[in-house]
Amino acid sequence: MLLAYRCAVASPHVRAAAIEATEFPALADEKDVWAVPKIVVDGIPQYEGNVHERVFVQRLVAPVFE
Repeated sequence: MLLAYRCAVASPHVRAAAIEATEFPALADEKDVWAVPKIVVDGIPQYEGNVHERVFVQRLVAPVFE
């Protein structure tokens, strides 16, 4: 999550928020959270589990270049 926050600080085009799934079970169900971390991009669940920093950033910028 720290990397997501760092990306949000570095770019005005990125927002990051951490939500504790056990404290917000309805939201976790809505986003189909089965593993953490769960990465949601533009409101759409995208990735589950921890990823390397390089992979995270590549996935973050990929929609921009498509």
